[in-house]
Amino acid sequence: MTETLVIAGARLLGGDSADVVIEKGVIAEIGTGLSRSGARVIDAAGLIALPGLVDLHTHLREPGFETSETVLSGTRAAAAGGFTAVFAMPNTQPVADTAGVVEQELAFGEASGYATVQPIGAVTIGQKGERLAELGAMAASRARVRVFSDDGSCVWDPLIMRRALEYVKSFNGVIAQHAQDPRLTQNAQMNEGVVSAELGLAGWPSVAEESIIARDVLLAEHVGSRLHVCHLSTAGSVDLIRWAKKRGVQVTAEVTPHHLLLTDDLVRGYDARYKVNPPLRTAEDVQAVRAGLADGTIDIVATDHAPHPAENKACEWQAAANGMVGLESALRVVHQAMVQTGMLEWNDVARVMSTAPARIGQLEGFGSLAVGSPAHLALYDPSASGVFTNADLHGRSHNSPYLGRELPGRVQWTIHGGIPTVEDGRLVAELQK
Repeated sequence: MTETLVIAGARLLGGDSADVVIEKGVIAEIGTGLSRSGARVIDAAGLIALPGLVDLHTHLREPGFETSETVLSGTRAAAAGGFTAVFAMPNTQPVADTAGVVEQELAFGEASGYATVQPIGAVTIGQKGERLAELGAMAASRARVRVFSDDGSCVWDPLIMRRALEYVKSFNGVIAQHAQDPRLTQNAQMNEGVVSAELGLAGWPSVAEESIIARDVLLAEHVGSRLHVCHLSTAGSVDLIRWAKKRGVQVTAEVTPHHLLLTDDLVRGYDARYKVNPPLRTAEDVQAVRAGLADGTIDIVATDHAPHPAENKACEWQAAANGMVGLESALRVVHQAMVQTGMLEWNDVARVMSTAPARIGQLEGFGSLAVGSPAHLALYDPSASGVFTNADLHGRSHNSPYLGRELPGRVQWTIHGGIPTVEDGRLVAELQK
């Protein structure tokens, strides 16, 4: 059940302090000196109020890979990180390539209550890159899918990619591309460069990402359709997106928290927590993607939360799975990489982690702190800091690259539809829905 809440003295978007009244799951009033009879008062002095975070790129693994994650465990992890909505990638078993599977994913999210789950549909049947999936049926389903991706695999056939871009125009959908030429990355183990040469590991060249982006922005321009580039990671990719936007191409792009902070030097220890797709790049690439996020070339931060059981990471580097969990740490990493460096203000953080992802994914009711909007909020303590540990992780998998690392800040409250899912820094064990 929702209760009346008064958030007292929060810094809205990092600016001036104000009170926020939440009634019946909606932001009812914003001002100073506000109160309501019988309301629960949250002392938010010193806390930054952000619209609930929205992740456009989450792997929830259910159905099919529940040993890694479930929708319930994944949305609990999301809530712990300040997220109130996540877009679920379709690489499940069965693949989310039909209306029935995306509606099942939607129902799982509705049952969890910790965050809204918006399914992403596959572009091709089985994500095999051969034939288009039921894009129209998924768009018309109860899940109202608007984002389609074969993430984990690239839509490598240019004709299939063109047809997908053409198809989604009819309902203003978007194709989210995993930009990776499979021929250029066959058996690749890490970023191609000085470190890969020293370690003798097969390199993953930047051009494998950049060549697909270059092709796809030209296709999107030709078709007049919407393209979204997943987990952009190289300086050259930033340049391509900047060029495309100047031409008026309808392209958006995301960067992950780990590509904003971590470099391929970490691979020297052969710790498989740092094995990810696309791979960690150079310090020069990190600086370029930070600059691209700061100047608006890159539109959003998305986690690419990719849980794996311990045995898939506790093995030799070549055999280890790609991927990192990132929901619980994302806001803290952006704080460190972008806010502490002076490259973003808190209102910018709200834009790249909430407002813009909701807009790109056409998720109504998210990304705003305006009166009358659904009450999806995160209250964040920027003055806190601490070592990131297993206790900070609330999903089924613990393959985080930040374990043992000092990170700033802490999510103190997450409120989803007027219901607290995190209270005073602790995940609510059972929600009263």
